[in-house]
Amino acid sequence: MRNQSETPSGTAAPVGGSERAPDAGEVDEALRWTVEHAWSGSPFLRRHLEGAGVDVSVFGGRSDLASLPFTTKADLREAYPLGWTAVPENEIRRVHASSGTTGKRTVASYTDGDLRDWADQFARCYRYAGVTETDRVQIMVGYGLWTAGVGFQSGCEAVGAMAVPAGPGNTDLQVELMEDLGTTVLCGTSSFMLLLAEKLDGSEVARRLNLRVGILGSERSGTAMRRRIEDILGLETFDIYGMTELYGPGTGIECSLHDGMHYWSDYYVIEVVDPDTLEPVPEGEPGELVLTTLRKEAMPLIRYRTRDISRIIPGACPCGSPFPRIERLTGRTDDMVKVRGVAIFPAMVDTTLETVDGVGSEYQIHVDRDSRGRDELVVRVEGDDTPGLGARVAEALRGALSVRAEVDIVPPGSLPRSERKTRRVFDHRD
Repeated sequence: MRNQSETPSGTAAPVGGSERAPDAGEVDEALRWTVEHAWSGSPFLRRHLEGAGVDVSVFGGRSDLASLPFTTKADLREAYPLGWTAVPENEIRRVHASSGTTGKRTVASYTDGDLRDWADQFARCYRYAGVTETDRVQIMVGYGLWTAGVGFQSGCEAVGAMAVPAGPGNTDLQVELMEDLGTTVLCGTSSFMLLLAEKLDGSEVARRLNLRVGILGSERSGTAMRRRIEDILGLETFDIYGMTELYGPGTGIECSLHDGMHYWSDYYVIEVVDPDTLEPVPEGEPGELVLTTLRKEAMPLIRYRTRDISRIIPGACPCGSPFPRIERLTGRTDDMVKVRGVAIFPAMVDTTLETVDGVGSEYQIHVDRDSRGRDELVVRVEGDDTPGLGARVAEALRGALSVRAEVDIVPPGSLPRSERKTRRVFDHRD
């Protein structure tokens, strides 16, 4: 672990990875370092700061965060491929990139120190999930440009466990590896873990497995889906946090109490703002998460709008962790659809479905317009053939969403399962 090492900007990097939350003075020092490092190292970020009238020399820390401009994924794309980078290019040791499904790929760059920091954060996640050097960790996420595979693997090796880099897909191979290697920990999307669980449901193989921990990343998972995965596979699931721009997965995780995700406040600061007004929300209230890194060298983030909707949970966690918590993500602002003027997030639907007996965890949201141009909302959900089930679901959704939805009950197992993220929202309007 780097400790007060010299960075390319010539100043000492703030401490991190000490297994304690930093105090206010340390956060202020780290924020000043980040802003100075970004300004001096990246012409793109310097122009961005200067364009907002920021005087780096008088920036004081947390109390002055609001004086800094927000940055967005659009800014990152504008700086493509490496314009955001704040170190000389010969100090970049690795790049990763997003899938580019919503536009040009966003490229993330890393120094040696960044890669060590990322692995240390991910190792902390594994430890919070109870993973030790005696575990065998089967990593069922994508490798390559994506941050997922190598992130899960680096953290696994940092914690001293055995890594099984299986990659995504190929359920037969996954089951074979679980049996033959005695896998104890599974890492993957909740969608793929559900696919595996349903393949093994009721089989002799499921009873022979040694699984005890499942780490879920890349997408939000509803409580009903997690419960089904846990019941079939006989493990305890943990939601993990992260994104390509912020190292990758491994920057936060649930503890064993499963009441929010601890985030590593020695590596980044979280603000919560109203996604429409961009003003801070009251403490404990939900909004969009905005991140500023504290020691990231190659690609520092300054008030980066994540589009993730959550809230900071006030107070200390009873588990005894010194690190603060955010609530499990409600969704993303780019997953939200407006129907008849009402904002709807997928999480609002899955949490409502969990209250209705007889429906499964898999669902789709379809939005269209009728012949008169009015919005129509259809929720397709797996369920049994109990009379009146559709009406009960429709009533529950109307109470939760404040908008009427048509409900289509389909047979269990009929909605598609995915090896990666499952698509929930289908907006058919022009």
